[in-house]
Amino acid sequence: MNQQQHFENYLQSNGIRSSTRRGQIVEIFLACERHVTAFELLALVQQKHPTIGIATIYRTLKLAVDSGIARATEFGDGNLRYEHDFGHEHHDHIICTRCGDVKEIASSKIESEQVRIAGELGYVLSKHKMVLYGTCLKCSSASKRSSA
Repeated sequence: MNQQQHFENYLQSNGIRSSTRRGQIVEIFLACERHVTAFELLALVQQKHPTIGIATIYRTLKLAVDSGIARATEFGDGNLRYEHDFGHEHHDHIICTRCGDVKEIASSKIESEQVRIAGELGYVLSKHKMVLYGTCLKCSSASKRSSA
């Protein structure tokens, strides 16, 4: 079952009406391979469907999160960003504090260490979110050039 089908099944099993607009928004969201805010998704959607508004985007994103096809994450700047979740491996993030670039990190070593640390503290880990912050190579290089 693909993500779109999973979303439609969620709507149906919860008695939520399916709509063309929701389908259009989800299709564009699923085609986007980056972390998007609601307003960034609105801009992408309005390129093809200019009559869709921000309220419809927010309602659809909430349903996408509730259905499990999307995850909402806040990276410390006050903006929720949405990414694909259904059928995707767990990952963490590293974010450039200058340009805002977001990269995904998938490391079995990091995952194992988090479980070990939780166990040492007497916890059984059920879930976690790790976000690292730093300066990307591009911004570091630009900073070095401007101070030279």
